[in-house]
Amino acid sequence: MRDEFRADLQIVSQLLVDMADGVRAAMRQATRGLLTADREASEAVIARDAEIDDLYQHVEERVCDLLARQAPVASDLRAMITALHVAADLERMGDLADHVAKTALRRHPSPAVPAELRPVFTDMASVADRMAEKIAKVLATPDADIAAELDRDDDVMDDLHKSLFGILLGDGWPYGVETAIDATLLGRFYERFADHAVNAGERVVYLITGETAPAAG
Repeated sequence: MRDEFRADLQIVSQLLVDMADGVRAAMRQATRGLLTADREASEAVIARDAEIDDLYQHVEERVCDLLARQAPVASDLRAMITALHVAADLERMGDLADHVAKTALRRHPSPAVPAELRPVFTDMASVADRMAEKIAKVLATPDADIAAELDRDDDVMDDLHKSLFGILLGDGWPYGVETAIDATLLGRFYERFADHAVNAGERVVYLITGETAPAAG
């Protein structure tokens, strides 16, 4: 029974890694669609969002089955709780990539982001990609130090988010209200993507240490 439990737990871990890899790829592709008006890239993100949702459902089903059959305690129970919370954060990250792709499609064939904003969104996307990569890494091989780095990455994302608002609220903004609204929402999508990555990282720290931290806001 113990060997079977460990095998099932490994399946759950691999599902989480697959989710992390999926949301990373989704946000990278959504960003390409956003910055280059690549319709095919945006449509691919939207089409594949269901795959991330399916992985989330598989994690939930596996965990619920393990809880019912094995009644785990101590560190095993902590692993089950962590898996559910991390899966929820990853699913939400996938949704946020989907939102970016849909914003890009609404403006197609024109780019949804004017040239003045492309550098800041390029930087936000780079931070998001780095954070998603770290999540996949710590899920494959739990490492509290790497997970803790996500807080610093999130600080960089928050600074970029503030700089975006500085541009949008500046007196020289020439692109109108609709573009400003789109940019505001897009900035929020990337910022929340980072927040959920931090939450997932904190869950990994909890799994390793048993100590909790406040969720990212």
